[in-house]
Amino acid sequence: MITKDITIGELLRENPQTAPILMASGMHCLGCPSAQAESIGEAAMVHGIDADALVEQINRFLEATNPETENK
Repeated sequence: MITKDITIGELLRENPQTAPILMASGMHCLGCPSAQAESIGEAAMVHGIDADALVEQINRFLEATNPETENK
């Protein structure tokens, strides 16, 4: 399960298919070096996004695409 403490870089390394979700939420700087070290919670705050809602959306997506795999 993904939490808002995971860094953007770690999320994208482990689950690159989540990039469109982040982009659609307004996080267009995914390749930026500073974004790679920011947590989802920090990035959400900077972009004015509800971190809990974003994490929930990412976890629902990961569960739907990998139902038999436990997400990190």
